[in-house]
Amino acid sequence: MECPTHAFRYNGTQCCCNPGYFYNTTQNSCELFVVSDSGLEMSSGVHYDSPFTFPRMILPFNSISRFTASQAAFLEVTLVVLVIWLFFCLFLRFVPMGSDGRSTWFKIRWWVSRLDISFATRHWLDDQNTVIKRKTELGGSFSVASWITFIGLFAALLYQTISNLRVEVGNVRATNSPDLASFVNDFALDITTISSMNCAHLRGLGTLVTGNPMSIDSRVIPLSRFTNFSCINTTVGPTIALRCYNCKPLSDIAYISWQFVDLPNSPATAIAFQFNLTAMNPARNKIKSFVSGTLSNVSNQQGPVTYRGILPNMFKFNLFPVMFRNLHDLKLIQPLFHEFVPGSYFDDTSQLQASIGNPKAGLINNTLSLNFLSSYIIEIENQNTFRPVSFLADLGGLYCISIGIFFYLLIQCEYRFTSLRNEDNIMRNIKKRRRAQDNWDKLRKYVHYTRGCTLLDLDGSERDGECCACVTKKSFHQHRSSPNSKSHNRMGASTLSKKKDVPEHASSPGTMTGGLNLVKMSTSLEGKHAKKCEIKPATQICPQYPLIDYNDVPPIPPLEFSDGDEIRAVDLQENLKKLYEYNVQLRMMLVARQVIEPVRREKVQ
Repeated sequence: MECPTHAFRYNGTQCCCNPGYFYNTTQNSCELFVVSDSGLEMSSGVHYDSPFTFPRMILPFNSISRFTASQAAFLEVTLVVLVIWLFFCLFLRFVPMGSDGRSTWFKIRWWVSRLDISFATRHWLDDQNTVIKRKTELGGSFSVASWITFIGLFAALLYQTISNLRVEVGNVRATNSPDLASFVNDFALDITTISSMNCAHLRGLGTLVTGNPMSIDSRVIPLSRFTNFSCINTTVGPTIALRCYNCKPLSDIAYISWQFVDLPNSPATAIAFQFNLTAMNPARNKIKSFVSGTLSNVSNQQGPVTYRGILPNMFKFNLFPVMFRNLHDLKLIQPLFHEFVPGSYFDDTSQLQASIGNPKAGLINNTLSLNFLSSYIIEIENQNTFRPVSFLADLGGLYCISIGIFFYLLIQCEYRFTSLRNEDNIMRNIKKRRRAQDNWDKLRKYVHYTRGCTLLDLDGSERDGECCACVTKKSFHQHRSSPNSKSHNRMGASTLSKKKDVPEHASSPGTMTGGLNLVKMSTSLEGKHAKKCEIKPATQICPQYPLIDYNDVPPIPPLEFSDGDEIRAVDLQENLKKLYEYNVQLRMMLVARQVIEPVRREKVQ
């Protein structure tokens, strides 16, 4: 039969793995046994709950602590977000925002300027100018940057405060017999010898030695008087299990020894040891203190080894009493791994092969040493380090630092670049023009849908059409050619918008008869050609009005006053009434002239 890789042959037909290699029965191969880092783990088993549980209830602090090993994680995230924001604001400045205020980039830059909440009253001002709120794009960028910095620093401060809310304070005092007698705990010790052996190789387990074994003060006591012991076969080797319930601590050092011997075709070899020592209070069994680990190499600089020989492997543990004052005087014995003293071992294949062939060296000696440190008791109390005033002071300092850095940058930028001092006026003017244009568009839509006239073109294009009631109107620019045309346009527009009718009877020869069907007209703001409404049906054709000559204008009514030297208020009132009626008559004649004359000219043509 051939031996697997990393194995050698002994007794002619048997195979054994090289030093440090473990035989895997499933794959029939020798694998190197590796231990991660120190291989030791220790815990007091006491987890403190802070009296300030509100942050831990709201925030998953335990989950956050897995991803943030220190404050550096918060600071790095803050720096990344801050750099991204500043580069985004710098990119916006190189993008044209347009002059109509409707582009997406202008809207983004406008909302950035609205975020100027920290420096709105701290912008550049000339001498003797009144301080007012001015929101600029540069101020908005630096305001958000300052708040990003402050939030990141605040998160780091909050993480530090929550993680350091509590500090353990230990006090050491001398002990006495009544205090030691009150420390009653349950112990469980498991030591596994990693090898291909089983419990059939075990010998010599069953005695307990107290005191110095080399002196006359030492005592040998059956192990069963103090603890229950057994051997359990596992996949990685035999496990020695010691269980002691309601144990009182010993006043001296205790030693427990056992051996593994060779069996036919099964040598006693070990490549590592695993241990787990646990202590718990019977009254509060949920709280445990333990120490566990794996021991393989003699030192970190040495290669893999195999333990075998007469010299014993010494496992030294210290036990010391601890009283937790903050947990209702909980008394717990804390185990501590003190030292591992290796016995006989081999790191060379030829030496291990020779040892397996020597029957006198066919055993593994193990010795457990338990030293109870009974001279002192450690009293642990929790001191709360949270101070509201200190926390608020730190928070205020972080806020001042965040604002101060970007306020200095804002002052320097506005001092060195003149164009940055009045950029808020440029954006406000663009915003005002856009609002005016939107209001004008609403007005045009209102006139279009309420007056039923298409004179105001919604899309701003120039069209030619015919107006309602057979009325033709010239373009807006033509009417602006002279002051007289301006006055006529204003008068005509005001008259037509009120939809007044001409009186059916006239008091003078120049007065028209019949109602005048007025048109619905309006002019375009951009100065485009005026539009004409759609021609009404045949039932609404304009009536024929006689041409009015300027010679038919009635004379001005005479002013009448009563006899006497004084002018009475009643006379003035009557004369003003006559002048008003005369003015109304002239206006109606003028409107009729402007409406009918173009119609007659079209018919003549």
